[in-house]
Amino acid sequence: MYSEKVMDHFQNPRNVGEIENASGVGTVGNAKCGDIMRIYLDIDENQIIRDCKFKTFGCGAAVATSSMATELVMGLSIHEALKVTNKAVMEALDGLPPVKVHCSLLAEEAIHAALWDYAEKNNITIEGLEKPKSDIHEGEEEEEY
Repeated sequence: MYSEKVMDHFQNPRNVGEIENASGVGTVGNAKCGDIMRIYLDIDENQIIRDCKFKTFGCGAAVATSSMATELVMGLSIHEALKVTNKAVMEALDGLPPVKVHCSLLAEEAIHAALWDYAEKNNITIEGLEKPKSDIHEGEEEEEY
């Protein structure tokens, strides 16, 4: 059902915790399943992500996608991090069962929400970044995967 990488990131999650005085913090959830994901970014003066941590309340797939997302964005510029998609998170984990794809969407949205928070705190615009939704199903019909 789950790949070895998903199980590894669930049982040994990377970068768990909070960053005090984070450059950006993004919290998103999925009301349908109850998962809540919060990502903290520490971004340097060159707009490079120095550190990334997460706290997630949810299933094993939610923990694994959070963990992998932090690994993927670490060391990237804010513009590169914006391009980390849910598909990239899933591929890095060697796939997710169809019923758990929404967890990778949470990870993508949490990154975007943290980048949005960073942009607002620094009074900048990150091209291509849209205001995040607090619930990934807010205002949209059920998507086909």
